[in-house]
Amino acid sequence: MERQKISERFSELRERKEGALICYIMAGDPSTEKTGGIVKALVDGGADIIELGFPFSDPVADGPTIQVAGQRALAAGMDTERYFELIKTLDAGIPLVCMTYYNPVFKYGVEKFVAQAADAGISGLIVPDIPVEEAADLKNNCEKHGLDLIFLIAPTTTEIRVQKILERGSGFLYLVSRLGVTGTRADVSSSTRELLSRIETEIPKAVGFGISTGKQAAEVREAGADAVIVGSAFVRIIEEGKDVNERLEALARELKSGIRRAS
Repeated sequence: MERQKISERFSELRERKEGALICYIMAGDPSTEKTGGIVKALVDGGADIIELGFPFSDPVADGPTIQVAGQRALAAGMDTERYFELIKTLDAGIPLVCMTYYNPVFKYGVEKFVAQAADAGISGLIVPDIPVEEAADLKNNCEKHGLDLIFLIAPTTTEIRVQKILERGSGFLYLVSRLGVTGTRADVSSSTRELLSRIETEIPKAVGFGISTGKQAAEVREAGADAVIVGSAFVRIIEEGKDVNERLEALARELKSGIRRAS
């Protein structure tokens, strides 16, 4: 399926001197049938890239909100084949990224998973529990099928490992704003600014973990981020189940507005 590359999206935004909004949701939560409307609401609100989580039973990087979302998706019948079929139905017009863990990729078959992701319309993969030193097979298959492999960098990541990630990563860098798991926070950590200042690269820098308001999105953009990643705040709206699409669009619009103000 034809898909926009992540680099193409960032090129468009650079021309407009604008930061990107990257929105995370769990595919199949609360159901496969409702995911399409959720994606449309986020796009209408200003999303530039959407991460579609593929649920896994032991999501070590995810906080309680996204863990429960994965459980809901699994209970609703989400599996690998249904995930790829769902992606094929999405006409978002922006890059779609698969975020999952290495166990389901390995179990399904690395080359098969990457090939089917590409065929379905995925532009990139995020696999937070695979170290860059052990990602050669996954990286080679991503290059073969034209997908970006996106790595995470935390405040505790060593300089040696950062350099390896800069050499092997593409699409964007996922900068973890603070230690711990995903989830909304009240403030933007000082470690975010320190991390942004120490990473020198042409690869777009996207900051995630803890962002939930337009004010926070603006602060992250002002600190030097090329993109802001928001997940738990959207997933919580889906979990609450009231006026979901309207509230998702409104939150995306608020976040994108904050990013634009700071650009």
